[in-house]
Amino acid sequence: MIEVNGLCKSFKVAKRSAGVKASIKSLFHREYDIVNAIKDVSFTIDTGEIVGYIGPNGAGKSTTIKIMSGILVPDSGTCNILGHIPWQERVNHVKNIGVVFGQRSQLWWDVPVIDSFELLKDIYKIPPKEYANNLDMLIETLQLNDFINIPVRQLSLGQRMRCEIAASLLHSPKILFLDEPTIGLDAISKIAVRKFIKEINKEKNVTIILTTHDMSDIEALADRILLIGKGTILYDGNLSALRNKYSNDKIITIEYARSNKSINIPGVTVLSYMEERAVLSINTKIISVSEVISSLVNSYEITDVTVESQPVDEIIVKLYKEYAI
Repeated sequence: MIEVNGLCKSFKVAKRSAGVKASIKSLFHREYDIVNAIKDVSFTIDTGEIVGYIGPNGAGKSTTIKIMSGILVPDSGTCNILGHIPWQERVNHVKNIGVVFGQRSQLWWDVPVIDSFELLKDIYKIPPKEYANNLDMLIETLQLNDFINIPVRQLSLGQRMRCEIAASLLHSPKILFLDEPTIGLDAISKIAVRKFIKEINKEKNVTIILTTHDMSDIEALADRILLIGKGTILYDGNLSALRNKYSNDKIITIEYARSNKSINIPGVTVLSYMEERAVLSINTKIISVSEVISSLVNSYEITDVTVESQPVDEIIVKLYKEYAI
């Protein structure tokens, strides 16, 4: 479905020192730096995949998405999406894609949301029956009924983002690009957006490319991760493989009857300790979780035990450190 091979894109950025003299000088003689946004980026994505495209600020994520959506033209390389080259066949290409930029809007600010939807219907030439069916489905699943007739400028951020996602799906795209779709959203809105993304992927087999700094979005949605750093793809694999490679630790929380006994088990680090509760980090290369629990049962009157994996944010930080990005 998506084939990206050897994409490169650089930008010419003007540089100037501070001060009035430097400003005047730059009017007659301007100097530039060349910034390589992406270098030899290659990957393939199959139909129905949800791929998390991650990396630090300035890594090249948004540049790649803009090339894939036909907004930017690369310096070199190829990109074939559903048989189209995005920047050469933009009209035919955009019929198959939906794009949501978390800090940009495709809705008209001063008119009710439904008016923006009607205008997008005409822009994409959506057949009336298809538009009506899609609109009903999106209003119901994204719960837009209460504010679809309100001007966009009067919506909360969470409401607007739900409308942005609906707008990007009105024309039944086969691919959805989501660039920071949950940025600034509260917990309830995030859960609603994540649930909808999963549903649209499962029910309509929409392929989704998700770029975000919120690792909980990646953990909740993506089966596969593409890590980009310094303009180059550094890792391509699933999240479970990443956990196996970078996380040997489990976090265990135990609650017990009041006790002053110390915890001293090889391979176990005490993160916090109170008279009735302790949080421990277990290195599973040294000792198993079951062995730790057995040892604790012999020493404490356990009332509750919770076992968690290392947070995905910490795993990603380890990955960044390995590649020095």
